[in-house]
Amino acid sequence: MKEIEFQENLWPFDMAGGNRHFEEFSPTGKVPCLVDDGITVWESLAILEYLHDKFPDYRFWPNDIQQRANARSVSNEMHGGFLDLRGECPMNMNRRVEALPISDGARKDVDRIVEIWDQCLNNSGGPFLFGEFTNADAMFAPVVNRFDIYRLSDADVVSRYSNAMTSTSPWHEWEEAGRTETWIVEEDEA
Repeated sequence: MKEIEFQENLWPFDMAGGNRHFEEFSPTGKVPCLVDDGITVWESLAILEYLHDKFPDYRFWPNDIQQRANARSVSNEMHGGFLDLRGECPMNMNRRVEALPISDGARKDVDRIVEIWDQCLNNSGGPFLFGEFTNADAMFAPVVNRFDIYRLSDADVVSRYSNAMTSTSPWHEWEEAGRTETWIVEEDEA
């Protein structure tokens, strides 16, 4: 979204084998992991903070201190929360669009995400959570996919935000790449 050039190295998951090949580039043996100029950064939010520091003119976080605090708060909430939703509705660009019954815990997660999106979009005017695309939108991108493929909410704000996200060229590239993946991680299928 910020048009910064990078090279992606795609490593298929090997859940049965413990993804040991990830240890070749990631100190935790997990992804995502960014390697840049000899610096290794792992964990989504740490990567986004690194990009913010490296490219300050690209506005990865809102300039306004209150908005930036809010953006970081909802991003951290996304990073560390919504475990029921994540567990029951894994992100999958290849999944057939179909409603899935979810637990009360996952429904609570969905309701909270809708509340976050509604508050952020009402405060910023959109089209993204804080007006222009920020790290907060990057954190919620997988949720846009989940809301769509599992038909989790018909709230107007979900449609509005999802349309803004899915109408971007990077989203189309990401979706196309996801649809061409040939492996299936049975342990992570709904």
